[in-house]
Amino acid sequence: MIIVVGSEKGGVGKSTVVTNLAVELAKRGLRVAVVDGDRQRSTARWAVDREEAGHEPRIFVVEKLGSLHETLRELDSSYDVVLVDVAGKDSKEMRTAMTAAHQLLILTQSSQFDLDTLETVDRLIETARDFNPSLRVRGALTRVSTNAFESESADAREYLADYPSIEPLTTVLYERKAYRDVVGEGLGVVEWKNPKAAREIRGLVEELIG
Repeated sequence: MIIVVGSEKGGVGKSTVVTNLAVELAKRGLRVAVVDGDRQRSTARWAVDREEAGHEPRIFVVEKLGSLHETLRELDSSYDVVLVDVAGKDSKEMRTAMTAAHQLLILTQSSQFDLDTLETVDRLIETARDFNPSLRVRGALTRVSTNAFESESADAREYLADYPSIEPLTTVLYERKAYRDVVGEGLGVVEWKNPKAAREIRGLVEELIG
């Protein structure tokens, strides 16, 4: 299964989600490959830190820019799950990855600036389905405030309902320090000491692959 994690705006936590999904999937015994298609190389640097620290299970990460279609198809034949991290903008990497993917996970924060980008995402999905009609698109809210009186996420879910091409997921990723703490260690939150963050990632995995 090929899962592309993307957005039309930076800062939503794509690399955070990709690395944490990779660890949880690998811990479940699945063969996982990660393609870093973002020039910022956040996922690739995390992978180097993980390898140097000797953490298990090891995560196979490859860097690839430009057209990703053939690379993803080749990896899909050898791995159970291929995760793809692309830049937070319309790019060749994102467009070509969408033509090969089984699922596209769109991440968005609940701010109006982020939600306004969904119109562009919707057009990209329409174009991608001309080449990949079976592409399944899911949407998840990230970096949501942990304030008990937070209401933006509910408003954001209503906004997402205006885009039927995107299936909203139940799992919400909150703004937690744990997600930042694990990066420099080359770890995932399921290997850390924050059970709430770990439950979020496990919930996301369950929704994506069952």
